[in-house]
Amino acid sequence: MAALRQHLIDPEICIRCNTCEETCTIDAVTHNDDNYVVDASICNYCMDCIAPCPTGAIDNWRVVLEAYSVDAQFEWDELPEQEEFEDAENDSGEAVEDDVSALLAIAHAGEGGKAQAPASASHPSVNLYRRNSPVTARVAGNFRITDKASEADTRHIVLDFGNTAFPVLEGQCIGVIPPGTNDDGKPHEVRLYSVSSPRDGERPNHNNLSLTVKREVTQAEDGQHFGVASNYLCDLEKDEEVLITGPFGSTFLMPDDNDANIVMICTGTGSAPFRAFTERRRRSAPNARGKLMLFFGARRPEELPYFGPLAKVPARILDQELVFSRLEGRSREYVQDRMRRRGGDIAALLGSDNTHIYVCGLKGMESGVADALEGICEEHGLDWEAIRTTMRASGRYHVETY
Repeated sequence: MAALRQHLIDPEICIRCNTCEETCTIDAVTHNDDNYVVDASICNYCMDCIAPCPTGAIDNWRVVLEAYSVDAQFEWDELPEQEEFEDAENDSGEAVEDDVSALLAIAHAGEGGKAQAPASASHPSVNLYRRNSPVTARVAGNFRITDKASEADTRHIVLDFGNTAFPVLEGQCIGVIPPGTNDDGKPHEVRLYSVSSPRDGERPNHNNLSLTVKREVTQAEDGQHFGVASNYLCDLEKDEEVLITGPFGSTFLMPDDNDANIVMICTGTGSAPFRAFTERRRRSAPNARGKLMLFFGARRPEELPYFGPLAKVPARILDQELVFSRLEGRSREYVQDRMRRRGGDIAALLGSDNTHIYVCGLKGMESGVADALEGICEEHGLDWEAIRTTMRASGRYHVETY
């Protein structure tokens, strides 16, 4: 009986987004109605699931003499504590303390596949409030930020935490617990939303934050289906209370370096963290030497969140490219197309060791962005694969899609 290192998912902070199961190519990750779990008999420690997890729930490890079964993990409400192995022996009667010590050191050191935060980023607070012990926030405001004529109903929602400490950094997310139960009579799962305000609050030096939320409505043969959390949030009235978990996220963070160049690429509500980045730079270092560059895509101007306020951001603070794919009389254009048009400027930034790239928006956009960056590098005599590898290792290349 040899000690082994087992990969586990923390049920307390997992938001059941299915990213880990989609990412796993060998079907080691599975789920029931309660938990997502890792089958120890299949997992090969490839680490592909680590970086995409938005809450870090996937990055948990225990050293065990016998693996926890899938059925046992399905029943967990929280992770078990790390066992002690004093005087433990293998099947041959040999002590396994050395093996256990080595595996514990690996398990506690973090995994090589996990995304890195920028070296200069502030240290984030994470998982302060969980599903079974959330914090209550009050709605301080709920404002539509897309044109009223548009079918896209996107809201800017301000949440006030009163006297309760809830520190967040630009690039972090929070969890929202919608009231009520699902069709099976179980409480709704926590839904994750990126914070769209800087660390000192939507209103400077106030204990509040903002979210950018699009009302989700899908068409089906049996009628319209409304997203549980998005419609709950979009319908909130001032002074109503919301149960919040988190904060989550320790890597998709803004560098605390006024010389840092930041290229931000997004669609729709993927703009939320980049609004936070821009507001942080505007408030704390409006004359920073580092460049902020934004590629922001939508179908039409009236569907672009914050279209009006964006027009008021000075060019010296934000170099912005607003890209529309459904303009009458014009061919379709997407963010990757506009990136190619600005290829010379992007190539110049990629030549700097202080350039950071962030991609946020709908799942699938990352491949188009990566292709555009590869093409830009080829055109300007750069090696994109080498650049991306270096940027990832130093916490300067981040992708968050949903």
